[in-house]
Amino acid sequence: MITYEYPFNERIRTLLRLEDLFEKTAYFAESDGQLEHHTALVTLFEILETAGRADLKMDLIQELERQRQTLLAYRNNPDISEEALSGALYEIEHSSAALLGMAGKIGQYLRDNDWLMGIKSRAAIPGGVCEFDLPSYHWWLHRPPEVRREAIAGWTRPMLPLRDAAAIVLRLLRSSGRPKHHIALKGQFQLNLGGTAAQMVRVEVNTEEPAIPEVSANKYFLNIRFTNPSAGELKARVCERDVPFDLTFCNL
Repeated sequence: MITYEYPFNERIRTLLRLEDLFEKTAYFAESDGQLEHHTALVTLFEILETAGRADLKMDLIQELERQRQTLLAYRNNPDISEEALSGALYEIEHSSAALLGMAGKIGQYLRDNDWLMGIKSRAAIPGGVCEFDLPSYHWWLHRPPEVRREAIAGWTRPMLPLRDAAAIVLRLLRSSGRPKHHIALKGQFQLNLGGTAAQMVRVEVNTEEPAIPEVSANKYFLNIRFTNPSAGELKARVCERDVPFDLTFCNL
């Protein structure tokens, strides 16, 4: 199954982007190659831009506290594992403490590094990080892989509390709904939501099904249009066949 996630507000969009960027940074940083480490560093700059919202840290702290209070209500519930509940509470409390320990503006230590900011500004220019533009960066890319890897880890580490907090919130969000099976007749599906609150919708389509969902929604109405994968056409074409899929509404 291929899962497509469509957030309904900017906060969830930001968390999904951060999740994607942190995963890419970690993946490319683990390699030994110069190009992979360059990609990891450029992706770290994208994290810096994405996490630049002034209220992001406080949003996460407030959401974690809200979830902590919700979980506390399950104390002494015979249907709930106390061990699992205690583990979840510890994870939330640990993550909140780490966020509170982040002093100042998110990523300010990177902005204060003139060498990194020079790379960041040149990386925004096509071909801007060639050796004749940034000889010091060219030298760094020729350092041993373990030296580069440790440097990337050091630049990434102070922002890991954001990654961990986002992971908790997204995990709770994804587990909040239950999938329901539907059929999009001739590639079209509409649903009246009647004002139902949802922060994200997940659409799961069989991997072998050549159909891509395009979602538009608000709290009153959901519309999904399945299109055929692009084959060079300038405009996507709507599927003219019935498309089976699973739909999950997620809300914290």
